[in-house]
Amino acid sequence: MSFHQPSAWLLVLLLALPIIAWRHRGGRGRSAVTFSSIRPLLAAGGSWAVATRQVVPALRWAAIILLIVCVARPRMADEHTRIQTEGIAIQLVIDRSGSMLAEDFGDQRRPVSRLATVKEVVKEFVAGGDELQGRPNDLIGLITFATYADSLTPLTLDHDFLLDAVSVTEVSPSNEDRATALGDAIALGVERMSGLEQGRADIDRRIKSRIMVVLTDGENNAGDIDPITAAKMAAAFDIKVYTIGAGTDAAMAPVPVRDPFTGRLGRRMIPVSIDERTLREIAAITGGQYFRATDRETLKEVYRQIDELERTRIEQRRYTDYRELAVEPIRLAGITLPSLLSVVVVLLGLSLVLANTRFRTLP
Repeated sequence: MSFHQPSAWLLVLLLALPIIAWRHRGGRGRSAVTFSSIRPLLAAGGSWAVATRQVVPALRWAAIILLIVCVARPRMADEHTRIQTEGIAIQLVIDRSGSMLAEDFGDQRRPVSRLATVKEVVKEFVAGGDELQGRPNDLIGLITFATYADSLTPLTLDHDFLLDAVSVTEVSPSNEDRATALGDAIALGVERMSGLEQGRADIDRRIKSRIMVVLTDGENNAGDIDPITAAKMAAAFDIKVYTIGAGTDAAMAPVPVRDPFTGRLGRRMIPVSIDERTLREIAAITGGQYFRATDRETLKEVYRQIDELERTRIEQRRYTDYRELAVEPIRLAGITLPSLLSVVVVLLGLSLVLANTRFRTLP
């Protein structure tokens, strides 16, 4: 609790009350009646009203003290913090075609597939970890694609839901769904982001920009929409596209295969055919950048650079609500008490009633 300034100086009046009480008690003249002896009166004893005759002046002094406190304007402060963010809408577009099973992102002792590495780094990009700070204030969605593009999650702040979708992303077991529909995936991302009103997502969250992070390890060989056409669609909606080519610098990469006759797991070499020219052109058309990731560390560095390029601005505003305890009810330990001014009125009323009834004195 605090007092309003400069009204708090009125509390000095409390120091004058003892002086006023002393003057009132000692300076007041009293009427006297002469008796030869008061022994019979003392023998009769006094009633409870006589024993508690100081109740009326006590009520009056309590009312005066509380009235001075009320004039000094006691207040209860309630601080709030309002956080306003200018977030970024991020559409993650991840290739899950058959070539993403290539195990060229690990080493000879522990081969790791491209898709498994991408999933690990994307989780760190979203939730934070190592050198990545995470994106807690951004709307993030997930699209995966092979022969067909699928929207697994909408643009959302529920990042746990998003990360669950990333975890279950796998290469399709069907050979018919192992191609690369890059253009369709970008177009689907544009469709999902175009419905998001730029400049306002809700009252406290504004979308500063919309970006798409497209990762693939091949070239467009399926779908109905050309990647360059899709890029122009993204540019028309002011969506910046960052493209990532994932795969070793070597001409060939190992892919695990199971022998249909023996059931043994082996490896065969497939060509690395990343259409870097198209990926660069997509990034250039939309104002983004193209990156090449050849292993886990370079892939993490790519996402770290994107993380630095697209940052969220957070603004905190602190404000304080004051409750005037003189005129507003007081909540204490879950109990609502009346305002101080109400207590003053009750005390004065009670002293007035008692002074004119049971505690009335003559003269």
